[in-house]
Amino acid sequence: MPSQKSFSIEVFPPKTPEAISELRKTRAQLAELSPKYFSITFGAGGSTQQGTHNIALEIQNEGYEAAPHITCIGSTREKVRERLNEYRSCGIRHIVALRGDLPSSYGVLGEFHYANELVEFIRAETGDWFRIDVAAYPEMHPQAKSMNDDINNFVRKVEAGADVAVTQYFYNASAYFRFMENVQAAGVSIPVIAGIMPITNYTQLARFSDMCGAEIPRWIRLRLESYGNDLASIRAFGLDVVTELCEQLLEGGLRDCIFTVSTELPLPRKSGSVSGFTKDRNDLFLSWIGNLPGYKENGTAIRRYRFFMDYFLRSASTSSGRNFAAILSSTPLTNL
Repeated sequence: MPSQKSFSIEVFPPKTPEAISELRKTRAQLAELSPKYFSITFGAGGSTQQGTHNIALEIQNEGYEAAPHITCIGSTREKVRERLNEYRSCGIRHIVALRGDLPSSYGVLGEFHYANELVEFIRAETGDWFRIDVAAYPEMHPQAKSMNDDINNFVRKVEAGADVAVTQYFYNASAYFRFMENVQAAGVSIPVIAGIMPITNYTQLARFSDMCGAEIPRWIRLRLESYGNDLASIRAFGLDVVTELCEQLLEGGLRDCIFTVSTELPLPRKSGSVSGFTKDRNDLFLSWIGNLPGYKENGTAIRRYRFFMDYFLRSASTSSGRNFAAILSSTPLTNL
């Protein structure tokens, strides 16, 4: 019997009181879809480590699974040990161990140089207490010498004790399947979760993709560039791109994915009805997948809606499905 589908959510630690409040609202709505866990990122050089810690504890205390990131950059064994003990004492059992990004102004890497060293240390300190996730790069890490070199680095993280891998986001489904073939040929069999990045702002996406080595296919770049500052069109097109990507991955056998969610944009509020669903309910659902406004009254929009609804309701428990169905059929959520 095939394993059940699941999805998770990755969030960035807020930096302002307003953003913290917005994240709580967004997280409360996302929780209705029963994500498997919430992953909380770490800023470059550990710049948001306290924010990561605070959000992780808040999520855990609310009864959801939290997966805080821990990075090598700027860390010492003693600091990591203290953080692990804090998480353990709070019942957190899931860690994402990464090398991390080095800010341009940063000069000291820390006592850990590579993620496999961090994974090995966590295992030695805590045994099997934590599920340890590591990063995977379907399109190759930007600093790797070759794809073969990158696969070897990945294997070292698995041999050090990683349980699961989460990929860098990508827009070519073939890159994910090719990566899976390569790591399986190398003898790796741990689950590899697909990282999904919704497209909401082309300028930001292009800058971040150039920095982290994620490829934006030329046809997508050209289309996004043609929209200029028309954010509604960018988000509507981006939603189509991500939907089709997910469809290809699911058809190819993917069971788990993680969506990166922005909390900087307000959730959209609209009125009217299409095919029996009010647009604010429909947009509320789509907004959960990365705050994506730009709903259009056409067959493509209905297909997008049905695809995401089908995917998430089939991946959730029966009770969760009923809860979400009740939300869709109730009066519009106007408290956002």
